[in-house]
Amino acid sequence: MRCHGRRSAAAAIFAVAVLAATAVAVAAAVRDERTYIVHVSRSAKPSTFAAHADWYASSLRSVSGGAATVIYTYDTLLHGYSARLTPAEARALEAQPGVLLVNPETRYELHTTRTPEFLGLDRADALFPESGTASDVVVGVLDTGVWPERASYDDAGLGPVPATWKGKCEEGSDFNASACNRKLIGARFFLAGYEASKGPVDKSKESRSPRDNDGHGTHTSSTAAGSAVHGADLLGYASGTAKGMAPRARVATYKVCWVGGCFSSDILKGMEVAVSDGVDVLSLSLGGGTSDYYRDSIAIGAYSAMEKGIFVSCSAGNAGPGAASLTNGAPWITTVGAGTLDRDFPAHVTLGNGNKYTGVSLYSGKQLPTTPVSFIYAGNASNSSMGALCMTGSLIPAKVAGKIVLCDRGTNARVQKGFVVRDAGGAGMVLANTAANGEELVADAHILPGAGVGEKAGNAMRTYATSDANPTANIVFAGTKVGIQPSPVVAAFSSRGPNTVTPGILKPDLIAPGVNILAAWSGSVGPSGIADDTRRTSFNIISGTSMSCPHVSGLAALLRSAHQDWSPAAIRSALMTTAYTAYPSGGGLLDVATSRPATPLDIGAGHVDPSKAVDPGLVYDLTAADYLDFLCAIDYEPAQIAALTKHSTDRCSANRTYAVSALNYPSFSVTFPAAGGKEKHTRTVTNVGPAGTYKVTASAAAGSTPVTVSVEPSTLTFTKVGEKKSYTVSFAAAGLPSGTNGFGRLVWSSDHHIVASPVVVTWT
Repeated sequence: MRCHGRRSAAAAIFAVAVLAATAVAVAAAVRDERTYIVHVSRSAKPSTFAAHADWYASSLRSVSGGAATVIYTYDTLLHGYSARLTPAEARALEAQPGVLLVNPETRYELHTTRTPEFLGLDRADALFPESGTASDVVVGVLDTGVWPERASYDDAGLGPVPATWKGKCEEGSDFNASACNRKLIGARFFLAGYEASKGPVDKSKESRSPRDNDGHGTHTSSTAAGSAVHGADLLGYASGTAKGMAPRARVATYKVCWVGGCFSSDILKGMEVAVSDGVDVLSLSLGGGTSDYYRDSIAIGAYSAMEKGIFVSCSAGNAGPGAASLTNGAPWITTVGAGTLDRDFPAHVTLGNGNKYTGVSLYSGKQLPTTPVSFIYAGNASNSSMGALCMTGSLIPAKVAGKIVLCDRGTNARVQKGFVVRDAGGAGMVLANTAANGEELVADAHILPGAGVGEKAGNAMRTYATSDANPTANIVFAGTKVGIQPSPVVAAFSSRGPNTVTPGILKPDLIAPGVNILAAWSGSVGPSGIADDTRRTSFNIISGTSMSCPHVSGLAALLRSAHQDWSPAAIRSALMTTAYTAYPSGGGLLDVATSRPATPLDIGAGHVDPSKAVDPGLVYDLTAADYLDFLCAIDYEPAQIAALTKHSTDRCSANRTYAVSALNYPSFSVTFPAAGGKEKHTRTVTNVGPAGTYKVTASAAAGSTPVTVSVEPSTLTFTKVGEKKSYTVSFAAAGLPSGTNGFGRLVWSSDHHIVASPVVVTWT
């Protein structure tokens, strides 16, 4: 039926707005525009311009004829601006005097209760300040925003906002300045870059404000520094007290991610504002592909943040278990992988043939009958080639009605498959891994009785469902179980090294809890994140290196409160050199992807241990000058270094020898040609503990082939805090096939401390 009649004024205005937006989009398409970030030498501004903004505008007019305008200007973490340009205009602009680099914008993606106890923080509270400096530390989180009404942002017991804080609570749709308090002390949003690329934000789907309509940002910020909340749970699972790693630290959120992604122009502006606001820690659970550091916006922003004493932690990514899959590999960033907790949510699937399999689930609702339920493989209940995946509309209702449906994992969202089964009349779902996910299990808040199982169980169930004349099954949900061993294990999804930009710097740096993490959640979306999920919860359980990153961000805040004079590098060193790589009962931490011990390419220095990190004995410190030497060592050109660091384009001296092996990093990554060879590394340690003597042990091997490791001197004696001692490590090895990896450890031990570094040896 069509409606006839005069349109309302609002409808007319809306139509005009749509036409205008369409016209802009068409014009952009005709011009083949995209956003570029223009890096300039600030001192190169011609004297004819009164201000840098005038210079920027003039430069744009000269290459675009007035068609391009500035989106953002940047004055703190970099010098320059962002604008919409054609590729030809970008090339012309890069050739102008004073312009260092013109980088195309990057689209980044999000790396999507019991944790304090698991990390030993319940036994180590006395090691960290509970007042004063602890509440002066500010954790800045760049993500999808915040749901400020959650109890995780309760400011009870906190004193006034630190006098040094310069941030604010920005108002916007469905968000008032009163939403902030003494806990959530800042909330801002950045979308000019996003809207320049994607058009206006759809206000029916997300708020044009700091409000979090996704849930991810609320989850990460409350994980890092959420206040203690008693009686937290998700649908009855993981019940207990939920609190962040640094529950007395302040939180500031910067919304840079939207439905269509996170754009580097917004991220850079968000980082710049966060630094100017006065954050002490920056947490970014997002990333893109790998590229040179001078083209990586997060690396560029993080460099200047590091110079100002701000600790920056980033997620390694969820592209594991493949090698060389990590992002955020710059050495001035702390790169975090993911491991499991000792908590699980088992669900038991019993088949009609008597075989039983254990999976995982967060389902909370009406249970299945206790009697057996008909069981069918989705591939046999569909006319679609994608039917086994339970894609929308792919199931035949007459075949699945009242049955438990076995769906293959992959392509569409895990919980979305349950909606497909439910809508087709199914009674329940088993979500079976394929080879792509192996035995890794991630618990989901399914919309109907459902459980996820590993590949081996899935294969057995597929065989049974397709061969038995009358297959049946049942699912029993066992609730929350703690004390699961072994734990932690490395999550298969956690991205792995080596660092493809600089193989001589081992990444990830360490791992932290990132599987089935309970934290606060948005009120705009259900726990599954699916639009059709009408359930609303105050907390949610999700997994990813997005969850492990804020654990380290919060722990860095604790260390900053305990050691206010420590640099970001000293904090990272303390976390790395005290991390553990073996279980108390013996044996190396396992990798769920292989069921074998993990290597430093999977876990870096190991799993974080905050109770030891607060008193590491020795630290490997670094200054901005050290990182500049590193950039010289990797042969970056003067303009590339200047764009990345804002330092002089003639920083590297022709009279000096620079080496990546001289960067004072708390790990060792050694590269040999296939024929074998020798390599020497230099390091300097700073005493941050009592006087004492440290003795070294070091070894490495590739299978049964040893690597010769010699350390000079082999003993270091310290008489006072702040004293520095240097040493060299010589590695030598015979030839092995290209692509071979060897692993080892270098450990300095005293009567009171163990300071450990991982070693990776690679034959190329």
